[in-house]
Amino acid sequence: MTNRGKIAVGGVAVGLLLWWLTSFWIAVLVIVGVPAVAYLTLDPSQRRRLRRVGRKELGR
Repeated sequence: MTNRGKIAVGGVAVGLLLWWLTSFWIAVLVIVGVPAVAYLTLDPSQRRRLRRVGRKELGR
C-alpha cells in the first residue's frame, strides 16, 4: 500500500472514531478543517507546487 493509501485509511479511521465519540458536525469540522488549515499555512510557492503536482497526477 502506498503512503497516500495509508494516510487515507488512517483519515477514514479517525473520522469514524470522531463521529462515534462526538457529534457528526464536530467530526465533519475536524475532517474538513485540518486539511484546510494545513493548506492555508503553506506559502504561495508551495501552494503553486502542490497544485501543479496534483494536476500532473490527474493526467496520468
